[in-house]
Amino acid sequence: MEQKMINLKINGIAVTVPEGTTILDAARSVNIKIPTLCYLRDINAIGACRVCVVEVKGARSLVASCVYPVSEGMEVTTNSKRVLDSRRTTVELILSDHDKNCLSCVRNQNCELQTLSNELGCNAQKFKGAVNEFDLDLSTPYLIRDNNKCVLCRRCVAACAQYQGIAVIGPNARGFKTHIGCAFEKDLMETPCVGCGQCITVCPTGALREREEIDDVIAALADKSKHVIAATAPSVRVGLGEEFGMPMGTNVEGKMVTALRMMGFDDVFDVDFTADLTIMEEGYEFVNRLNNGGVLPMMTSCSPAWIKFVEHNYPEMIPNLSSCKSPQQMFGAIAKTYYAEKKGIDPKNIVVVSIMPCTAKKFEKGRSFQSAAGVPDIDIALTTRELARMIKRQGIAFSELEDSAFDAPLGIGSGAGLIFGATGGVMEAALRTLADVLEGKSLDKIDYTAVRGTEGIKEASVTLAGKTVKVAVASGLANARKLMEKINKGEADYHFIEIMSCPGGCVNGGGQPIKDAYTRNNYDIKAIRAKAIYDTDKAMGLRKSHDNPVIKELYETYLGAPNSHKAHEILHTKYEKRNNY
Repeated sequence: MEQKMINLKINGIAVTVPEGTTILDAARSVNIKIPTLCYLRDINAIGACRVCVVEVKGARSLVASCVYPVSEGMEVTTNSKRVLDSRRTTVELILSDHDKNCLSCVRNQNCELQTLSNELGCNAQKFKGAVNEFDLDLSTPYLIRDNNKCVLCRRCVAACAQYQGIAVIGPNARGFKTHIGCAFEKDLMETPCVGCGQCITVCPTGALREREEIDDVIAALADKSKHVIAATAPSVRVGLGEEFGMPMGTNVEGKMVTALRMMGFDDVFDVDFTADLTIMEEGYEFVNRLNNGGVLPMMTSCSPAWIKFVEHNYPEMIPNLSSCKSPQQMFGAIAKTYYAEKKGIDPKNIVVVSIMPCTAKKFEKGRSFQSAAGVPDIDIALTTRELARMIKRQGIAFSELEDSAFDAPLGIGSGAGLIFGATGGVMEAALRTLADVLEGKSLDKIDYTAVRGTEGIKEASVTLAGKTVKVAVASGLANARKLMEKINKGEADYHFIEIMSCPGGCVNGGGQPIKDAYTRNNYDIKAIRAKAIYDTDKAMGLRKSHDNPVIKELYETYLGAPNSHKAHEILHTKYEKRNNY
């Protein structure tokens, strides 16, 4: 049936849009920007903050444009004095109960409330009176919640429930005392929170932020007895540039390496290397399970928030998880065993600083069974945002830097390792290797496009050496839950499953640069960043993990073979059942 079109006027401009379109989207179609605060497309259209109000001819009161549908002949004004006065008053009332210590806030100059206040000409001191005082939630190793900066937009609540299906936070109390918290006022660490950080990326203010470890890095670099290694994840290079004003998806790998070297790191390595190593261990583990009646479907173990999700919610499926450590943890393990022996350095004197798009990595580094050399595999985990702040703090003109290459040997990675940053990337990297291993020859066809794309769930059947292997890929834990329920109900017979905790994968991780609601609502950030990763992979000469010459040398001289006893001691781990409260 042909969709009915609606004709209206916005600020005197004729607009034609499909029936059911909101005023907010109708205005956007003719390049009129209506400010929002609580609204996030697809997950949080609640009309609560009243920042997006507009005037509709004939209506007695202003209406929230994010939820108000257009109608035939409607006349809308988005910028009348009445509208602007209302928005200004709304923001001033929010500011009256807000910690306005903006100069030292991590979100200074990237705060939607600050921007609105400036654009609307607000007087932050206009309304004075009682002010709430909340204690900070410092219970987790990855996140700080400061309700003194919260505007009750509920975007974090929506992200936790809608993107991730976790729903451990929500509004508590009523009226003036309303605040975002956990059930029964528990600390976040006392809940099944998985540490994904999606709540941070949608927060418009500094009410949520990662636990910063920059000072720990600076102290390590100043300690001449320490050999300090930087190890960067695949997707950091396509996000970092945004913190310096570059377009989304700009690959700044070369500048990033130069900046890290300028800061004084002894080695600058690439976690793409241990992404390749993960494929070797995980791929052979899968082949062994497939051929010898092992537990299937086997599920990837790269995403620490996903692992914690299983431990809390599906402990009976822990045997389905690959026993491989994540690429981050494998990197630390190899740096403090193989590399330490190669360089003659005591592992106790090596400090490994991982740079990740992920807040859950801060939790993962403290898990049990992550100390291959008798000391923690990873010492410090920075987010992409922390790396940007550190570069700025060190006075490095990032945009003006020349490119340089990662150090050898642990800086050599393949395109297969690089695409770990996007949803479907781990699966595609694994298939590139599995196909060659099972066929016994190098195949030319290596692009498995069926598992690419930003859809929440993808399914495919792949023929490997005459065997049909059914695979599934999910990103966002709400989608992961759907897959787990299908398996539990016997409605799916997959062999191999890739799960990434964050929608779109690590390129959209909880530690990546924060984009304002307007950008999130109108651009597919995860697709833009993922495209940069796939474009780089396509241009690389080395695109299969098992072809990586350093991976070959590592097995020949140190590990013996994939899944060997020594490999298991260094590169594999165990999981634990956790309370679901």
